[in-house]
Amino acid sequence: MAKYLISFPSAAMNVPGSELEAVGRDAHAVIRQAKEAGVYVFAGGIDETVPPVLVSANGSVADGGYSWAPPLNGGFTVLELPSRNEAIAWAARIAQACRCDQELRVFALDPES
Repeated sequence: MAKYLISFPSAAMNVPGSELEAVGRDAHAVIRQAKEAGVYVFAGGIDETVPPVLVSANGSVADGGYSWAPPLNGGFTVLELPSRNEAIAWAARIAQACRCDQELRVFALDPES
């Protein structure tokens, strides 16, 4: 089985404030379903109130992330699933719950992890 990353950047979630409670309820329901199905690995969102730091190989630390990369923010779910089709189906459930499109990626197999 492969692990899939289902994610969205913060700007993709353009939901009226009056719907945020329902979005949270629906998103948590999908996560509970993934746990019950035994496919859940991890889910969460980047805490955008905590700025990133860039840690170099020599241990030095600099404020900010990669200057050339887009900011990393939004919500992330990792599921372990037997097929890409099942990953697409779960991404659709999450998209419906979050009221925004989701990006789907597969993690490369690393036999050491």
